[in-house]
Amino acid sequence: MATELKLSTWAQNIAPSPTLAVDAKAKALKAAGEDVCGFGAGEPDFDTPEFIKEACAEALRAGQTKYAPSSGIQPLREALAEKYRTFNKIPGVTPSQIVVSPGGKFSCHLSIMAVTSPGDEVIIPAPYWVSYPEMVKLAGGKPVIVAATDATGFKITPAQLEAAITPRTKLLILNSPSNPTGAVYTRKELEALVEVALKNRLWIMSDEIYELLTYDGAQHHSIASFSAEAAACTITTGGFSKPYAMTGWRLGALAAPPALANAIGDLQSQMTSNATTFAQFGALAALRQPEKAHAALSAMLAVFDRRRLRLLDGLRALPGVTCYRSEGAFYLFPNITGTGLTSAQFCDRALSEQKVAIVPGHAFGSEGYVRLSYATSDETIEKGITRLGEFCKSLKK
Repeated sequence: MATELKLSTWAQNIAPSPTLAVDAKAKALKAAGEDVCGFGAGEPDFDTPEFIKEACAEALRAGQTKYAPSSGIQPLREALAEKYRTFNKIPGVTPSQIVVSPGGKFSCHLSIMAVTSPGDEVIIPAPYWVSYPEMVKLAGGKPVIVAATDATGFKITPAQLEAAITPRTKLLILNSPSNPTGAVYTRKELEALVEVALKNRLWIMSDEIYELLTYDGAQHHSIASFSAEAAACTITTGGFSKPYAMTGWRLGALAAPPALANAIGDLQSQMTSNATTFAQFGALAALRQPEKAHAALSAMLAVFDRRRLRLLDGLRALPGVTCYRSEGAFYLFPNITGTGLTSAQFCDRALSEQKVAIVPGHAFGSEGYVRLSYATSDETIEKGITRLGEFCKSLKK
């Protein structure tokens, strides 16, 4: 009898992305003719600006179809270094500290792989982006979850961070503006957390993919800009997907201390070779033509802000539901404990009974909540609010 072939430890222990799973299920129902209101995908429903697409097309016509340097084409690394120095206010960033990768997700994965060894602990505030714990596990590390709730604006405190640190702690992951909550840490709040991290000699991965998507006067702050000491231990990750509606382009970027950036570049050279060459020229246009980029972003932000407030009002009117007012990204993370359902039950029934696709909070490490993306049409939001109203009313009967 043949010996059973087994999958690796990594393949057996990894969980599929629940956000992509919900989006796929909604699309399958739509393909079958169902009228589904999809709130699952974290993806702008805008097209990539024309000037960015044209720059990519021109690069293709010019024959930019070969391998590129592993860490990115030099002009893009130079433009990103300037962006980190000016917009993010991180002094002294050089092109050699920049790594361009196939997506912001891969930038995070590379960063975690570069500093996490088997057995190391990585502190992840919850609610968290669904991929962080899985990335830590793929590196052989142990995710240590520190929970925050809507009572604290979904932000952890320095005391909570200090209590979670052990001799095995290697890395702290912070994400502001946040997916899934839309919470934005103030500079004072971040400085207090960084002080604890520095005292305990931790690396920090600051995921700033939503840095350009803020509302209500909230300001984004880059941790590496706080001090030379903070810059020496911080990896700043981000990308082009969210602010420029370039999700399918798969282009991310990071800035890191020189030796760490070299190590991350070496990892990438063995894993993907390089980000798509001609796509990098589109990203370069986004940085080199700031007036056009700003106009496109401003138009998108105005629509997102209107949708945020409309969806917020609709959710707050639902029986058994309360909702924190997000200040960034394009998500709301309402508390549904008053409905008497778990997050999985709420989402399963909302989809089956009212054809509304949302993501359960347990996927983000926070039971009792659900995530809705307002990066969708106004029509979907209006229909979705009406359907969720009918659904929540039915729970009280």
